[in-house]
Amino acid sequence: MKTSLSLSFIFLSRPLFTATLLLISHCIIVQSDANDLIAQTCKNTPYYNLCVTSLTSVPTSSTADVQGLALIMVDIARDKARTTLEFIDRELKRSPELGRPLRFCASSYDAILTADIPEAIEALQKGDPKFAENGTNDAAVEATSCEDSFQGKSPLTKLNKAVHDTSVVASAITRLLL
Repeated sequence: MKTSLSLSFIFLSRPLFTATLLLISHCIIVQSDANDLIAQTCKNTPYYNLCVTSLTSVPTSSTADVQGLALIMVDIARDKARTTLEFIDRELKRSPELGRPLRFCASSYDAILTADIPEAIEALQKGDPKFAENGTNDAAVEATSCEDSFQGKSPLTKLNKAVHDTSVVASAITRLLL
């Protein structure tokens, strides 16, 4: 009885082992294909490393097509714009001497969050990449305009750059859909 159980285990474990290996190799190939799409897509953007790092930080990017990658990058730009607007609101209370450029920036970021990014998302969802590209380009321009409004040392430099760069990457990915 013990011998037959051992022999059964040996004969059954080999197919089980083979099936496990096949499943693992399939998962690796699928992940590799996803990483290849991300890498290929990001090669067409001006900030390759930012693109790859940003997209791979979002788990759904591994199953996304190029349109999905564009939507993910637009979401990342939106998150960075929200963070920047929250910082501007706090900075307005802390640094009243910077009121004029900060109010201008608040208006710029309000436009990004209420017009530019929603336009890009809606256009991508409707399959109209040209309008999506316009929205992401507008967001990048707004971030640059905010930075320029300080005419010197800006407390928003890093945040504006993050919004600008992610918006430009989103625009470049969107352009691939044209």
